[in-house]
Parts: sequence; structure tokens; C-alpha cells
Amino acid sequence: MTTPFPFTAVVGQDDLRLALLLNAVSPAVGGVLVRGEKGTAKSTAVRALSALLPEVAVVPGCRFSCDPASPDPTCPDGPHEAGSGGERPARMVELPVGASEDRLVGALDIERALAEGVKAFEPGLLADAHRGILYVDEVNLLHDHLVDLLLDAAAMGASYVEREGVSVRHAARFLLVGTMNPEEGELRPQLLDRFGLTVEVAASREPEQRVEVVRRRLAYDDDPAAFAARWAEEEAAVRQRIVAARRLLPQVRLGDGALRQIAATCAAFEVDGMRADIVMARTATALAAWAGRTEVLAEDVRQAALLALPHRRRRNPFDAPGLDEDKLDETLEEYSGEGDGEGDDDPGPDGPGGGGGQPAPDSGPGADGGSAAQPEAGEDGQPQASGAREQSAVRAAEPFRAKVLSVPGIGEGAAGRRSRARTEHGRTTGARRPRGTLTKLHLAATVQAAAPHQRARGRSGPGLVIRRDDLRQAAREGREGNLVLFVVDASGSMAARQRMSAVKGAVLSLLLDAYQRRDKVGLVTFRGSAADVALPPTSSVDAAAARLESLPTGGRTPLAAGLLKAHEVLRVERLRDPARRALVVLVTDGRATGGPEPVAHAGRAARLFAAEGIASVVVDCESGPVRLGLAGQLAGELGGTAVTLDELRADSIAGLVRNVQGTSRRAA
Repeated sequence: MTTPFPFTAVVGQDDLRLALLLNAVSPAVGGVLVRGEKGTAKSTAVRALSALLPEVAVVPGCRFSCDPASPDPTCPDGPHEAGSGGERPARMVELPVGASEDRLVGALDIERALAEGVKAFEPGLLADAHRGILYVDEVNLLHDHLVDLLLDAAAMGASYVEREGVSVRHAARFLLVGTMNPEEGELRPQLLDRFGLTVEVAASREPEQRVEVVRRRLAYDDDPAAFAARWAEEEAAVRQRIVAARRLLPQVRLGDGALRQIAATCAAFEVDGMRADIVMARTATALAAWAGRTEVLAEDVRQAALLALPHRRRRNPFDAPGLDEDKLDETLEEYSGEGDGEGDDDPGPDGPGGGGGQPAPDSGPGADGGSAAQPEAGEDGQPQASGAREQSAVRAAEPFRAKVLSVPGIGEGAAGRRSRARTEHGRTTGARRPRGTLTKLHLAATVQAAAPHQRARGRSGPGLVIRRDDLRQAAREGREGNLVLFVVDASGSMAARQRMSAVKGAVLSLLLDAYQRRDKVGLVTFRGSAADVALPPTSSVDAAAARLESLPTGGRTPLAAGLLKAHEVLRVERLRDPARRALVVLVTDGRATGGPEPVAHAGRAARLFAAEGIASVVVDCESGPVRLGLAGQLAGELGGTAVTLDELRADSIAGLVRNVQGTSRRAA
């Protein structure tokens, strides 16, 4: 067995270690989501925690880890009689990103159930994790339906598997830990709220601390057993402290004064629902037990807020995480009560959790436009302030609810909410022979396939003989996520500040729509003499929003270069993810002035998209009393359609519901 890196040897990361320990003391806190850049000891700390958990008593031979003192009466391996049992170390079970639903919840053998009347159930990862840790690395990359199943089991403490009238239930109480890199995409707010605590981790910028990280890691890699032995005393002390805190937890008193502070804090930060209040109460109670106290103090409430509220106050995926600590202290001071400690008590950076919390978010990227490149000469025949100088970045207008743009045909890409697709989940549209393991039985089609063969199988009376060849898989249709590639004109023809603000607001609205529909997004911009990939295709729409905000404008309009760059991005992405269909959203007024024969070259580039059946839409940004209609002509060359900025709004009277026209070479 591999020797884990000692938990107490992790350098820094006080908030992360505290959040994990609080969940070890009180699993009712609801788990922890660890957000941070790669290489910040997220996985190391989680794996190290499992070695600290006390051993668990189990019923011998039970695949569901029933407690011999109070066995689960509905255990599929039961019934068990209460009594003595053996002990084993607490498990840490890892859920891989590519896991199937059957791997997570378990597999019920429908073939044996129908043919032999046997209810054969193979436990999944939820059963393995019972009374231990379930660790989900890159939780933001899991399919939504798996995350829903995971969090439902964590909330109910049980897993249910129901297929064709056959059901199995087993206990599934575990410490849920998820890690994610925000650059690879965000979790939906509804799913963020289901994690009890969240912490933001980042690599230290202190040279001495970084040196110590490297020193300890090298020593561990050279001789893991010897390194772990040097930390054995500290590990034993923390393990004993966890056991003591668990015993003390039922005696901790959460007074009315602390409850008022919790309620006032949640109201002050305008969090939705009551889950935040409950999680804060449980966290504050666990903090008191961890400190060896039987009464919750104001310092516990403050630390609980810093761990439980940052991810719940986000209103959209572009809000920066964090909590205004000055506002928090003012709220606690206002509602401080006698016997609850001082409202402004701060455990300090050297206490457990290191003072917690992240700094208040700044004004966001691109506020000052960043450093601008050298200006291009020439401006589509339009004058520019200060000669040919480019303009700095313009802030985006307020986003709005955008119309739904979808790819035609039926795909088979990743689960999402945009375009029609053949999926494992959705409405049943027909039946087919199963390819591999049967997952969703189409009962009527199975009976229909078996019925003509009953006499040959010796069946003359009631009943039905079903064989493997008769089984039919349900064909289902749902929605998929697409690759939405934004191609944005940032040239001088679009550089009027008011108009560019509206354009950015429109793209930001489409980005919000892409976030809600679980798309990947990419951003290509063109201006001056070339086009740039501002953001390669990614699941992180907030990264796209940040690049958009800092986008400078000015110069000529190399439309052909922008289209060719987008075509190349799609070609490469198709090799990486051939099942994910693309939707190109070209934001331009249709002008083309960069390079030789700009109009002709732009037309030829656009026809490449039409020839390959790539779905596209042109957002026409032309304004003014005289309009040339160039964007509409460009949409015709692309084989797509054009919408104006006004028509892009879902509530626009002028805008009718428009889906992208054209065909996709991968559409059915």
C-alpha cells in the first residue's frame, strides 16, 4: 500500500486543512469544495485526511459497510443481527471524471431479473464510500446527471437504484470532497450550494514557504515511509483530537445569540434559501468542538461564514468569489449578544484556519484596458480620435436574456441544454438492440420481440420466455452542449465606444446563455492586420468574459483572417472532441478592409463554413440611419442567418424565434 503524504506535513493551506477537519468532526456539515489552480496540494491534502480518520467497525462480509452496533435494516446484503464485528480503516473512494452512472450508483442486472427472477445488484462507488470519504477530482467536469445523483445521495444519506420496477436502496453516508480548477469551467450555482463549505487555494508567493514545500516533497519522494515516520507523532495528535471533538460535539451549545448572528449574516449577504443558515450553524458547532469548547462563540460564527458563504453569494458565473470581511465584522458586531463572545473577535492568521476567507473581489479584469498595442493606420474611411490611435478597452453593457441559438439536426455530444441529441437521459423516442451492456430497457419493444417465438420456445400458456436476443434498449433524445465559438470584430469600424459597449454586452449575454446550457466556448478576435485566438475552446466561460472585458479596439477589419482563424480552431477541436458539434457566432457589421481584395477573400473564407455544414449565425452590429446590409450578405455566404442586436434579446418584440439555419455534416 502506498504511504500517503502526512496531513500535518502540508505547508500552509490553513483554510483547506480546517475545512477538511471540520467535516471529519461533523460530516453533517455537508462536505467541502476546493477551488484553485493546479499544483496547490488539493488532492494531496484530501488523500492525507483519509489516513487520519478513525477505523470503522463493520459487519463481516457486508459489501455496504453496515455498522454492527446498528445495522441497516434495508441493507441488500442483510438482514444483519446487531453484535460485534471487525474493524477496518476508513476508505477514500475516488470518482473518476469518466465514470458511468452504473459505476457510481451500482448496476442492477435486468437480464437476470427478467429471465430468472433474480435481483442481482453489484454495488457502486457510493456503497464503497459509505462511512468514509468520496473524493471527486475535477468535479466541474462531471456530467450534470452524475453530480445530481452524487449530491442527492450525500443529502439523503442513501442511494436508490430503480429500473423497470426493480429497486434497491442502501445507506450512503460519506464525507464529500470535490476539487476543481475554475479555469476549466464553473459548477452551476444550484450545485455549488449543495457543498457545505468551499475554500479557495493558491500557491504561496512567499519564497521561504515555497522552499519548504519543495524540501518536504523531495524528502517524501526519496523515502515515503521514513518521511511519514517523522510526522507520526503529529498525525497521532490530530487523530486523537478528531476523536475527542466527535465525542464533544453533541454537548456543544448553540445559543440564541449565535443563531441571531448567523441569521443576520446570511441576510446581510443576501444568500438564497435557508441551507446557508443551517450549514453555518453546523460549522460553528464543529468549530467549537474542534477548539474543545461546549459553547459557540462569535469567532466560530465568523469563521463559519468565511467557509460557508463565499460560493453562495455569487449571482452569476462572472462574479468573483469571496466575502467582504469588513461587512461581516460590522454585522457580527451589530448582533453581538451577551455570552456569545466579542463580535469583532478574530482568530488571527496563526489560529486554525489562518483567519480564513479570501480578499474582497476587485473591480474585475480589464478595468483600465491593460496595455495597448501600437495603433494601426487607416480606419475603414471613418475618422478616429487622436489620428489613427486605437481605443482602450470598453466596459460591457449589462447582459440580457438572449435568444436560444441551436445547431440543427441530432448530435451525440456531451450532455447539455442546447441542441437535440441522442442521450442516455431524456424522452424515449424508440428502441434498438443494445450495444454492450443493457442500461435502459424498452419493455414494450422487448415483449414485442419475444412474442412471436413463444411456441418455438415451448410456451403455450400464460407467461413469456425472454432470451437475451429479445432485449431492446430504449433510444432516448435529450439535449447536448455545443462548442460555441465567438468570432468578434474589434476593428475601428466597430470602435465607437457606445456601440462596442453594446456589442460586448451582447456577447456577455450569449456567454451567460452558454454557461447555463453547459457549452464549451472559444473566442477569436480580429483587428488591425491579423486575427488572434483570445481564448482556446474551454468550459470556463468566466475566462472568456474576462478576455472580452479587456479587449482593445481599433485598426482595419481583417474579416477573412478572422474567419480563417476560426476555421482552424474548429478543425483542431474536431480532432480532440469529434462528437461535440460547433456553432459559430460571428459578431460584426460586415465590413472588410484588411489585406488585399478583402471582400473577395472574406467571401471565400465564409464559403468554407457553408461547404462543411458548420452551423453559424451573424450578429449584425451595423447602426445608423443608412445601413449597407453587409452582415446579411455575409450570413448568406456562411450558409447561416443574421440577427441584429435588438433581435438577439429573447424578449424583443421585433425578434421572432430564430434557430440557426443550415446543416451540419455530423447531423443525422
